Amino acid sequence: RHLLPAGLRAPFEARSLREFGHVLLSLPVGVALFVYTVTMLSLGAGLLVTFLGVPVLAATLAGCRLIGALERSRARGLLGLEVAEPEPLRGQRPGVLAWTGALLKSGSSWRALLYTLLQFPWAVFSFSVAVPLWTMGWTLLTYPLWFWAFPLWAGQGGIQLYGDEQHAVYLDNPFEITATALVGLLLTLATPWIVRALTTVDRVLVRGLRSEERRVGKECRS
Repeated sequence: RHLLPAGLRAPFEARSLREFGHVLLSLPVGVALFVYTVTMLSLGAGLLVTFLGVPVLAATLAGCRLIGALERSRARGLLGLEVAEPEPLRGQRPGVLAWTGALLKSGSSWRALLYTLLQFPWAVFSFSVAVPLWTMGWTLLTYPLWFWAFPLWAGQGGIQLYGDEQHAVYLDNPFEITATALVGLLLTLATPWIVRALTTVDRVLVRGLRSEERRVGKECRS
């Protein structure tokens, strides 16, 4: 049994920290994956007027399959999500032409490519929501511990809530400091659940990498 309810212990649970770490990593990972896919697709499409375009597209799909494997590993480690590996390429014979054809006909390869295109905008959105909430929550919650730095180093009473050329409002009296910390507490308690909701979409995207061929084969044998 836990001494604290789930809502109070969520900010300190390892699961919440792993999910937040997944959101943090998703942005640089998403940028790299998106740049790779768009660059390779553009190169392959531009070379389709020659024979070189087809193997370039096949190489793009091969890279996306590797990316899919890495993303499944990341989801397994940080989100606790187990996703079956797609089946190996079928009908593969020695030679570049056979390898190229198998990649181009593989549905899991195209799903991996689609993943790299969809993951990037979602990673930007998740990062833009989770990081400000997490940072603001802990900053406001701990405000009573460091508000003294404003009059000592900044020459003002506290955090400036409003200000113009004639008037300024600072969070500097005991009531305002306490209210600020309470707002920070609410944000701190709510943020893990918001991050969990965001990573639910990541789970759906990673599950989409799974090849349906294996499941269909099992159903046919049964």
